[in-house]
Amino acid sequence: MKAELRSLPRTLADLVAQHLVASGRFLDDDPELAYQHARTARRLAARLGGVREAVAITAYLAEHYDEALTEFRAVRRMTGNHEVIAMMADCERALGRPDKALALTKDKHVHDVSEATQIELLIVAAGARRDKGQTAVAVQMLDVPELTKRTRAEWLPRLRYAYADALAEAGRTDDALVWFHRAAGVDGDGVTGAAERAAELEGLEFTDLDDEDLDDEDAEDLDAEDSEESEVGGESKGDGE
Repeated sequence: MKAELRSLPRTLADLVAQHLVASGRFLDDDPELAYQHARTARRLAARLGGVREAVAITAYLAEHYDEALTEFRAVRRMTGNHEVIAMMADCERALGRPDKALALTKDKHVHDVSEATQIELLIVAAGARRDKGQTAVAVQMLDVPELTKRTRAEWLPRLRYAYADALAEAGRTDDALVWFHRAAGVDGDGVTGAAERAAELEGLEFTDLDDEDLDDEDAEDLDAEDSEESEVGGESKGDGE
């Protein structure tokens, strides 16, 4: 990206860079705002592949799937970067076009992309099969050796979750529960929500007992209970003396 920015006049390059930095800063908490900053950068420097990729990714995360597809195509044309294929396929799914998503997962460049992207393509392809009502096929597709691979790669919890979710949809609840637990076991940040899904299948419910999350009435009840316990404790101590 820095090399691309050096092709612009200094003042313009600084302005574009500022919007790209702002876009990255808001990416997790406010994808829509990140997208708006990326669009501004595109208006200033539409010929830079890195700028177009920023627009594509932020549009995807902000759920502007049509525009994301357009930008991802531009990225592939301008930069030769095919790692975006999985996100393109997922856009097609989101737009209700599972057949087009499946076509992208068979792109001639899929063998040239990283393992992470290949796993994402597998997850998207299985999802597209489920969209078409072919749940059994999706389960079979996701039953791959990588499920038990010893790795800390970010794709592992996602793959296990996708497999568990497909099993659940297929009515194989016991198997699904096993794999939701296995997904949770490698999902330290809880990104997939696998632990919650496992609890749901087990009939459990997560409860947050932080005082700050209690309403005023609940907080007053807890304070009253604490006060009563203190009084009882004091009487017991006096009796002992």
